[in-house]
Parts: sequence; structure tokens; C-alpha cells
Amino acid sequence: MVSETCTTTRMTGAEAIVASLEALGVTDVFGMPGGAILPTYDPLMASTTIRHILVRHEQGAGHAAEGYALATGKTGCALVTSGPGATNVLTALGDACMDSVPIVVISGQVGASLIGTDAFQEADVVGASMPVTKHSFLVTDPAEIPARLAEAFHLAGTGRPGPVLVDITKSAQVTEMDFSWPPVIDLPGYRVADKPNMKQVRAAARAIADAQAPVLYVGGGTVRSGATDSLACLVELTNAPVVTTLTARGAFPDSDRHNLGMPGMHGTVAAVGALQRADLIVALGARFDDRVTGRLDSFAPRARVIHIDIDAAEISKNRHADIPIVADLATALPILSEHIAQAQSEGKADISGWWRYLDRLRTKYPIGWTQPSDGMMAPQEVLKKLSDAVGPDAVYVTGVGQHQMWASQFVTLDRPRSFISSCGSGTMGYCIPAAMGAQVGAPDKVVWAIDGDGSFQMTNQELATCTVNSIPIKVALINNSVLGMVRQWQSLFYGKRYSNTTLNPSEGEQIPNFEMLAQAYGMAARTVRSIDEVDAAIEWAMSINDRPVLIDFRVSKDSMVWPMVAAGVSNDEIRYAKGMAPDWEVED
Repeated sequence: MVSETCTTTRMTGAEAIVASLEALGVTDVFGMPGGAILPTYDPLMASTTIRHILVRHEQGAGHAAEGYALATGKTGCALVTSGPGATNVLTALGDACMDSVPIVVISGQVGASLIGTDAFQEADVVGASMPVTKHSFLVTDPAEIPARLAEAFHLAGTGRPGPVLVDITKSAQVTEMDFSWPPVIDLPGYRVADKPNMKQVRAAARAIADAQAPVLYVGGGTVRSGATDSLACLVELTNAPVVTTLTARGAFPDSDRHNLGMPGMHGTVAAVGALQRADLIVALGARFDDRVTGRLDSFAPRARVIHIDIDAAEISKNRHADIPIVADLATALPILSEHIAQAQSEGKADISGWWRYLDRLRTKYPIGWTQPSDGMMAPQEVLKKLSDAVGPDAVYVTGVGQHQMWASQFVTLDRPRSFISSCGSGTMGYCIPAAMGAQVGAPDKVVWAIDGDGSFQMTNQELATCTVNSIPIKVALINNSVLGMVRQWQSLFYGKRYSNTTLNPSEGEQIPNFEMLAQAYGMAARTVRSIDEVDAAIEWAMSINDRPVLIDFRVSKDSMVWPMVAAGVSNDEIRYAKGMAPDWEVED
């Protein structure tokens, strides 16, 4: 660790990269060497505080940094080379940008004199990354390295978090410079919102006290800001129902009666109904994305909106905010609660009728499943058993697809940072490397990677990384032999014409045999075909902690995710099973 003094030390730019990361408190880096970043890998060997984890693909490094960040609340870090190494990590940068995940990716670049010449492994990664990062730097002068890295970590972890790329030329890495710490951070125009406007807070407090049908619409910003304890206090004060988006799962306990579940396309009937019939929506670190709102012009038609977000660009972007508040949620929520208490002392609405309505929706239309007719296991039942056996103290990481939605629906989540998923981008291949990163960041936690057989085959090479580095993730493979979510849409909207969604031949063994593949990666593995075997298999997996474990759960390809709001229609058109719509006119 470099001490915070103004003493200068002569060193190369590469040594300055390592010294800067040490000074910034970085302890874990995911990466892969290559020619343009090789000068930095040499002094990295001498670091006694930074653990470098050699991945098998640069996309895996980026997703691992994301999983690390989401599990810990710290900024994740990845190190890659130029050209294809840098372009391979763009998917992870885009994923982190959509989900507001703080990561810093350091990429090597060809020498400054070679930029623009189509040199070997040259790519304009700064230009390519601009649309999918919070900011991108190109460093050609070694003297700038400490400041640019300090600025990158500051940008990634403050305000609305996000990914930052620092592209450093090979010439800057090999040239000597005078290193000192801390550097001067110079980010003209970068301002981070903090305290809320008090006039708006008073207006919001009065509106909440007067609302007869309020809903707290909780987004991922609540977790990113560390405001979950303040959220719990707000719920206790207002008695308002809570809906949590996919990025906010775990921000408020599932076990609390105020939690109606996830809203949107595959949300609960109660959560969707609450938003549609609310007279006031209090949006906390949420962005009114299409998967929540359905057809925007029919979303929550009678509701006024209070929108609190640290990013002013999100407020009124999709839905007009009647009371906009630009502020850090961790700062704003305690202040808002104080003013709500004062407003309530002057009078408050009776919301008991609202709760009777919501409780009837919740009772009449619970989340459930239909037993498959093909004799295969119901994936929902497998995940329910997994949740019951493992409990809410574990970290659950998912891939993207049907299994992701079932995990959100059937895994009980009672604490923040316990559910990690690719939400905005929907990146297949996210699960295994993100789970790896989460386990590195939270070594004392049990980490379950819930993946589908389609997603799994995109990045399962990182299982080698897990085995070699003794990262004991546990993989629950929800294996239905098809690209399940796409197949569901083909079933519902394309006349059951299953064009290119079947992953295995209709007869014979699966390709690959996942149990044998896992064993080839040095893992413990078994295949489960009967629901009677599930509990024992989970208990077996939980008993192994010295290496990664995989259970291949063979489930029905015909199981679907319900409830469902079809794309482009009103949330009022939600179906809780095929052809079955809820009756919204539940009388008190």
C-alpha cells in the first residue's frame, strides 16, 4: 500500500499503475495478460496486496468485476490487453452501464506512435466504449497515470455508479515518471447530487401523508446507495406497500408483509395491480423501464409520481415526475421520513381499504406453477427447494432467461446484495463469471450460481478459473435442453414454430454431458432427474466447500414463466397463467 504523502518515487508507468491500485485499496483484480498490457503484469507480480485472478476470457473478467462490486459495494477491477482483449470486455462494460455497477477496466493499448496505423492488436476501444461507459480515458503520458486512475475510481463509485475504462498505451507503461500520491483529481463539470431540495421534500411528505393508495417503487439505486435501512424505516413510518424491481430484489425483505414482490413483465399480480391502481407512486432509484411499465401510456393512469434519483437525467425521462427530487437516496430518505412524520401529525389518509384490496389480490393470485405433463421436473419446484434448503443468507447469482425469472420469483431474499443478475442488458453468459467475482468478494458467503443450459455454455470456461483458484461456487444448472425464454415466446406468439431454440437432438444423450464437463473442470458434479433426488443433491453440494460444485437439474422444456405481460401491451393485460387474466375489480 502506498502511503498518502507527497514523496515522489521514480518508476515506470506500469509500476505506477500497480502502485495506484494499491493506494486506492484494490485487493482483487480479474484479468488476462497480452502484449500491450504485459509491462504492467511484470510489477504486478511483486504486489503483496493485490490478488490477480487469471480468467479464461476477458468478458469473464468484466462480469467477475461486476459480481465482485455487487456483492461487496466496492468498485470491481479488471485488467485486459488491447484489440480483441479490450473489445471482448465491451459486453461487460455495457452490462455494468445498464445496471449502474461500479467497475474500472484498465486496458493496454499499442504505443502512442502506433495509434491510428492499424498496428497489430490495435482497436479504438475508447471510441467503442463511450456509449457503454460512464467515462473513458486514453492515457499516453505516464505522468497522468495516478490521476487518471484515481479519477476513474472516483467516477465509477460516486453519483450514479457505472463502468469506467482507462486505456493506457504501452509506451506510457514502459516510460519512467515521478510517482506521488495522492494525485490532484480534476473533473470539471462533474457534480454529484447529495442533499435534496427541501421545498420538494416537504411537498413529497405532504403527498405521501395524503395518499389513499400509495406504492413505494424501489429500484436498484436503493441498493447502490446503501439506503436499504432507511427504506425499512420509511416503510414502517408510512405502512405503504413495496414493489422491488429485478435489480432491487433483496433491498426489502420478502418475508415482510409489505413486500408485494417484483412488478412488471413477470411480476406478481399484486405488484402490477398496485402500480396500476395507485394514486401515488414513490419511485426510489428506479427508472421506469419498459419491463416494469409495459405500454407506457397506460401505466399507472391515476397516479401522481414522486421520483427520487441521484441522476437528474432519469427523472421525467420516461414518466413525468410531479415531484422530482435529485438527491442521494441515502441522504434523502432520512430527511424525507422526518418530514413525513411531521406531515402525518397534521393529518394522514386511511389506507386500510387499499391494503384490503392488495391483500385480496395477493391471496387470490399467488405465484405458483403447473406440474409438467411430460413427467420432467418443474423448474419452479427445484428452485423453491433450493431456496428452502439454502436460506436467505446465501448470495444467488443468475444468468438470463426463464431460470432468472423463476429465481426472482421462488428464491426468498431478505437482505441487500444477495441477488445478483444481469437486468438491463440481459446478458447471457453473465452468471458463472459474476458468481466467481461475488465469491471472491464475499468469501465467507455461500454463492449459488443459478444458470440455464443456454447461458451456461457461453462462459463456462471460467469454471477452470474457479477450480484453479479454489473459488467454491455452487452451480444449479436449470437444464431444459432449449433456449427457454425464446421458446416460450415462440409458443405464445409464433404458433409453436420452434425455430433454432432446441439445443439437443431429440434422441440420445445431451451434448455436452454437463456432469462430465464439470468433472473435466475439476468440479464435483451430479445429475438430478427426479424431484425426489433434489433435497439430497442440494445437501451434498452444501457439504463440499473446497472446490466448485455443479448439479445438472433436468427439467421440463414446456414449463413457462407466469405471470406475464406481453411486450407492448398494458400491464392491465397481465396473465397469471396461459389464457387466464386476473379480475381487477376485487371489492372491499
